[in-house]
Amino acid sequence: QVQLVESGGGLVQPGGSLRLSCTASGSISTMYNMGWYRQAPGEQRELVARITNLGTTTYADPVKGRFTISRDNAKNTVYLQMNSLKPEDTAVYYCRVVVPTVYWGQGTQVTVSS
Repeated sequence: QVQLVESGGGLVQPGGSLRLSCTASGSISTMYNMGWYRQAPGEQRELVARITNLGTTTYADPVKGRFTISRDNAKNTVYLQMNSLKPEDTAVYYCRVVVPTVYWGQGTQVTVSS
C-alpha cells in the first residue's frame, strides 16, 4: 500500500499563487509518473499536469504558462506551483502517482475568489 498526503490548498484571490505538495510513503518499488488532476463541481476529473520519472512534463492547455509541476525523487514528493490563479481554477485537486500501481490522494480544495 501507498499513502499520499496532500497539502497547500486554500482560498486565494484572483491573480494569487498557491503551491500544492503531495508526498508518497509506503510500499514504493519504482515511482513512475506523478501528477495532479482536478475536479470542479459537476465536472469530470481532468488532468492538470504530470511529470515522468525522467522529468518530462505535460500540462493541460488552460494552465500552460501559469502552473509548474516538479518532483523531488528523494522525498517521493510532487509539487504544483500555481500562479496567476483564476476563478475557473477553483476545484478539488488530486495527486496521482504510478508505482506502478495507480494511487490517488484524498484531494485538496483550491478556491479562487475575491
